[in-house]
Amino acid sequence: MMAGDRPEGGEVPLLYSEGNVAARVALEREVRGWSTTELAERVTRAGVKMNQTAVWRIENGTPRRRINLDEALAFSRVFELPLEELMSPPLEGLDIDSRRLVQEAVEAFYEARDARDRLHHAVVAIADHIKAHPDSSRAIHEQCLRLMGDERDARTLSGDIEDGGHY
Repeated sequence: MMAGDRPEGGEVPLLYSEGNVAARVALEREVRGWSTTELAERVTRAGVKMNQTAVWRIENGTPRRRINLDEALAFSRVFELPLEELMSPPLEGLDIDSRRLVQEAVEAFYEARDARDRLHHAVVAIADHIKAHPDSSRAIHEQCLRLMGDERDARTLSGDIEDGGHY
């Protein structure tokens, strides 16, 4: 086959295409367990007005409804995917269940990271407070125990405070 020739019986597949975006919209919506109505509401909240019919026509219409750049960016934002990933064909070998499990793990990872960061900042703030008000140290550690109820956990948190950080 010469450069520029098309494979017999079809078009040259595009790595990035509007068709890929439509397929990914349907896949990403299903992975998250969202209805077409819920996705339309999320896209609208992201700043691009869309209704359930538009989502259905993007996913299933014949001909498929075109996706403009603002909508593609909104889908990217709603699914928390880079636009390039949204435009790429789905990976082969992953069924819906495995995609859901990976999605859940990724979400849990980011939630845990954000919680660790929040805890670190809170511990640093308490440690700084104790440095400025050394007489408050004992009462702060007692308050940790009261709020946590578990002495071992309270000691761990108090140790982090004394060390000046959680990490």
